[in-house]
Amino acid sequence: KNGTQRKQFWCRADSSLYMFIKALFSLLSEVGVEQAVLHRQQSLPHRPTIPLVARMADQNTSGTPAMTQREASRLDKFRQVLAGPNTDLEELRKLSWSGIPRQVRPITWKLLSGYLPANAERRASTLQRKRQEYFGFIEQYYDSRNDEHHQDTYRQIHIDIPRTNPLIPLFQQASVQEIFERILFIWAIRHPASGYVQGINDLVTPFFVVYVFEYIEEEVENFNVSSLQEEVLRNIEADSFWCMSKLLDGIQDNYTFAQPGIQRKVKALEELVSRIDETVHRHMQQYEVEYLQFAFRWMNNLLMRELPLRCTIRLWDTYQAEPEGFSHFHLYVCAAFLVRWRKEILEEKDFQGLMILLQNLPTMHWGNEEVSVLLAEAYRLKFAFADAPNHYKR
Repeated sequence: KNGTQRKQFWCRADSSLYMFIKALFSLLSEVGVEQAVLHRQQSLPHRPTIPLVARMADQNTSGTPAMTQREASRLDKFRQVLAGPNTDLEELRKLSWSGIPRQVRPITWKLLSGYLPANAERRASTLQRKRQEYFGFIEQYYDSRNDEHHQDTYRQIHIDIPRTNPLIPLFQQASVQEIFERILFIWAIRHPASGYVQGINDLVTPFFVVYVFEYIEEEVENFNVSSLQEEVLRNIEADSFWCMSKLLDGIQDNYTFAQPGIQRKVKALEELVSRIDETVHRHMQQYEVEYLQFAFRWMNNLLMRELPLRCTIRLWDTYQAEPEGFSHFHLYVCAAFLVRWRKEILEEKDFQGLMILLQNLPTMHWGNEEVSVLLAEAYRLKFAFADAPNHYKR
């Protein structure tokens, strides 16, 4: 079908059928896209492989590189805030917005997500209670995964888990995949309004990696989790479950039937981009690129498929610190991210070229500096447009 026919067809589909057709179109189009990407990559010079988690000393996401004086000073500030009997969460958010040192990221994420209380004396008992509660869910629900009512959910989770970060050996370990299966199945059973939706599997990953860091010093990509004590692995699993649950509580309409939250956010992104860069917006309109064709994944997976894991972890430092970071600020990050590729977008002169670019943006070499620039631009957009009349409907 030509572009006009395709656009008319998309517009006629109702909400639920629309989502099915979108997924089917994406699957079919990716065949051509992937072939074109492969052809393009074969014509490029070889690039060195760069770890997805740890790249440079300033990443603070794995290993223990020597700290600069500035980094040591920031770490001291975090430790001072965390050392009190009642943590000042507002002060902790201010510090965390610009990134959290690896050494204190686990406790900071647990506090900012609301998993742990600000009162230090209550934390040990809270952890014990929540961890016991999670494994109570396992005993209560996990055996039902093969029941007729739940087997489709479990089967889809079982299929998706090996596809989660397939290039990182850590996530190909059987014990790690079993942890992810339990976390996702229990969450789905306890949230029947949405159940399991593809994309939720990605959202476990940052929490799991950060909470593994709580117990190891070495890099994480090739770490063998069987070297950890069973109790430690159980703690990591339970903590990852609860913090992922806290995140999803704020964006659950992204994953209910027909995913209305995502559809609203993609529409809001389109309206925002039309205001901040009309040239880019009109260019995509000219070649009939629908925002849903590329930005659905940005919302569904919170940009995790577009960025290296090290960058996602840094991004989530700010999302944890920002009010409504995952549900609202993420929109401005997506807008800043799209406009960041303005030059490359305007150089593409057909639908396929634009889709290849937008589905394979060259972020492999990104690190803290690029994420910081992205977040600063997103904050500027939020400040400029969040309260503007007729900006978009939340």
